[in-house]
Amino acid sequence: MKVIGLMSGTSADGVDAALVEIELKAGRPALRLVAWDTLAFPAGLRERILAVASGGSTEDVCHLNAYLGELFAEAARRVAHRAGVGLGEVDLIGSHGQTIHHLPAPRQEGTHAVRSSLQIGEPAVIAERTGVTTIADFRPRDLAAGGEGAPLTPIVHHALFAHPDQGRVVLNLGGIANVTVLPAGADASSVTGFDTGPGNVLLDEFVRATGLSALGYDEDGRLAAAGQVQPDLLQDLLKDPFIRRTPPKSTGREIFGPAFVERFRAQLRAAAVGDLDGLATLAAFSVEAVVQNLRDFVFPKTEVHEVIVTGGGASNTFLMHRLAESLPECLVIPSGALGVPGRALEAVAFAWLAYLTATGQPGNLPAVTGARGARVLGCIVPGKGFRPIIGP
Repeated sequence: MKVIGLMSGTSADGVDAALVEIELKAGRPALRLVAWDTLAFPAGLRERILAVASGGSTEDVCHLNAYLGELFAEAARRVAHRAGVGLGEVDLIGSHGQTIHHLPAPRQEGTHAVRSSLQIGEPAVIAERTGVTTIADFRPRDLAAGGEGAPLTPIVHHALFAHPDQGRVVLNLGGIANVTVLPAGADASSVTGFDTGPGNVLLDEFVRATGLSALGYDEDGRLAAAGQVQPDLLQDLLKDPFIRRTPPKSTGREIFGPAFVERFRAQLRAAAVGDLDGLATLAAFSVEAVVQNLRDFVFPKTEVHEVIVTGGGASNTFLMHRLAESLPECLVIPSGALGVPGRALEAVAFAWLAYLTATGQPGNLPAVTGARGARVLGCIVPGKGFRPIIGP
């Protein structure tokens, strides 16, 4: 079975697409990455997405939902072309969409405790443009079952990286950082995971707000490496309530976004600290939030030999060096060293989640999200070759 996974993360800078082959081996499904690609968003679209995420109009949400569907479909066509595969040969597309708001903490409305998360990138547009059955909206079912709706990637981390003898942590340094804990020899029911706090989101926001780079991000961590971490400011950042909160937990721009960066910049001005030192301190915060969460919530329960780093942060030399220095008891390696490029991994995950949904298998891990039980996730939009579940 050939499946395309599509993902746009907290950074809102483009669509990552992966085409995977899933086949049964000894009666168990196994996946292989065939090709991956990134479709960068057109100039100005990121700012429009972030404006919607922080309080845009209903009209803007409506329009961007359909427009992003077109771009996600384009990303699917591109990765199929890169793989030399016609869309008629693709069995499924799994699309995460673009998160514009994530509210996993229950809000009481009368007798209802309401949890919510909204991803846009209309799956009906993807299915119509590609002709491929598309599965999307993976998070709401877990939320409805009392979970956080995130992270959902641990189930594929287990499929790809579980080891019979080595305890491993998979660390995704995307916009938001999250960890998957894979005890040595563990089956999927023993896997745990949670968001640790910011990954790259604050760094990108700070670079754009200060104009430190025309690129809009810190390429390879060079700017952060040119600054000096400010210990007092770092310790103040690490007092954030989310960092100390016991898992399960998930977060997003609602906590770690533009308002957070503006408050931090005010602190820098009050302390007469320059922007390069501020960026170095924010980068250290992302790393130390991960380390503190591992030491508080993972290491006391699980022996960890390796930390496998994925996401855009795996390409940030400053983050990787500081992580290795802060975790001398573990081998810190990028996921690419194990055959899966870090930027492709979340797209691979949503291809796998689509396969699980299409075959009637749960996609969440209750020990990770806090849901009341395992659930089949997502909504299915039929493509040209769709076969009905119930016959006429």
